[in-house]
Amino acid sequence: MLVGCSTGGADADAGADARAPSTASTTTERATTPADPSPEGPSPTPTPSKPSTRTQPASLTIPEIGLKDLRVVPYEGTTDDWPGTRIQNEGVAASPYGSRGGIGPGEIGNYLVTAHRLSAGGPLRELPSLDEGDTVTVTSAGKTYEYEITDTRSTSFRSERSLAEQRAAVPGHPGRQPTEAMITISTCATPEDDAAGNFWRDDKGNPEHRIDKVGVLTSTTPAAM
Repeated sequence: MLVGCSTGGADADAGADARAPSTASTTTERATTPADPSPEGPSPTPTPSKPSTRTQPASLTIPEIGLKDLRVVPYEGTTDDWPGTRIQNEGVAASPYGSRGGIGPGEIGNYLVTAHRLSAGGPLRELPSLDEGDTVTVTSAGKTYEYEITDTRSTSFRSERSLAEQRAAVPGHPGRQPTEAMITISTCATPEDDAAGNFWRDDKGNPEHRIDKVGVLTSTTPAAM
């Protein structure tokens, strides 16, 4: 989802010496011998978990609207807050993550991306023209993630329920457990609100409504060198 659309805008060593006196008590042996959880020997070293992509910068490409390699800056926060707005004011996209919603590209859940439509170069000026079936790609940490647009949503800044639906792990369904990797790309609906006579603005200059394009991950490939 896009933010801000104003025109201003160690382990201790427990190993016992193999030469320890045989007179050592059972209690001492237990205190100084490494724990062996099974008769066969120590358990294998756990496989390290896959690092999260949510803190890694990315680039966004949307061929249908002529957008190529728009920088996406991750930050801990929520869509359209002040930190995200300041990022967007630099002419790039912002991607919030944390307890209030948002994950990294390719992860299960809702990858949120927001950018300006009118100000700061208007990188998402043509976002509303995206249709179902169109593709967008996100490249980060040596991989390219391709998403297919499946839905268009509208978010109201004046409705907590609407904002919760936008930021939900399953877009539109707060509280639902996600089972697939999704993306929400969001920008302001300033022209549409103005045309309808709705000139409400928040303290960051955002109009009431945002246009959200929702997509589902279809492939993950190594990034081209």
